[in-house]
Amino acid sequence: MKIALILAPYDSGHFHGGFGQGPEALISGGLSEALTYAGHDVSVEDIGKVGDEQQREIATGFAVCSAVANAVRQAREQDRFPIVLAGNCLTTAGSIGGEDSDAIVWADQHGDLNTPETSVSGFLDGMALATVLGLCWHGMTKGIPGFRAIEPSRCLLIDARDLDPGERELLKTLPIIRSECADAVAASAKLKAAGAQRVHMHLDLDVHNPRKLQANRYVSEGGPAPEQLRQMACSLAGALPISGLTLSAYDPLFDAEDEVPPIVGRLLTELLETLEGRKAEVRQDPKVEANR
Repeated sequence: MKIALILAPYDSGHFHGGFGQGPEALISGGLSEALTYAGHDVSVEDIGKVGDEQQREIATGFAVCSAVANAVRQAREQDRFPIVLAGNCLTTAGSIGGEDSDAIVWADQHGDLNTPETSVSGFLDGMALATVLGLCWHGMTKGIPGFRAIEPSRCLLIDARDLDPGERELLKTLPIIRSECADAVAASAKLKAAGAQRVHMHLDLDVHNPRKLQANRYVSEGGPAPEQLRQMACSLAGALPISGLTLSAYDPLFDAEDEVPPIVGRLLTELLETLEGRKAEVRQDPKVEANR
């Protein structure tokens, strides 16, 4: 399978700081080699520095989204499956723009559903899913090539357990599909029922149970072990038309034993194997896709 690994090494507007070190750490940890060894044709592209160094977090964050959207679309034109290794969750808005996605799976210990009106911290990444769903930052998302907000009924939110009060209230009013990791495959049927044709998969690595794997400074009890997340992601890849993938929020400072890169490598290797199997089925019998 032809793969494009697209690196977006930013954290809150800072190049190669904090989470922004994660994409390079995954590559230096052998991710590209692992996928190549598994038989894939792998290209690696780093979007590098974007925008004006004097810009603030918001401007830089959306400039990163635009750069990623262009890189993802170029990967698609080369018939490569796009995998974005991102510092920030907001970057997924760029992935969606480049893929023309119409639905999303969002696995994260946080809801990322704050808006400027509800946020008590002002943390832009805490508004990432709200941005993707068209709930805020409309002026900024207009600058992301190809971006179209996703309908909340086509959003599957998995294992979001650390929620702010404003997010809890918002979730009472929106038709977002919520699930824990163990029930995600059954819940994904609602995405297809809502008409999803191109599903982006967003995996924030802090969705893991921190007792099993800690990917960054955010710690919230519960969540899946690495093998549970891997099984879930692969099962969803077999059940849904996945258009691309974003992995975000890995901070190597909190991974003293370098556990995360090989775990991500295995996750992606098995997920891509599932996607290849799905594509082979559809090529043999297009009715398979229609009946899924």
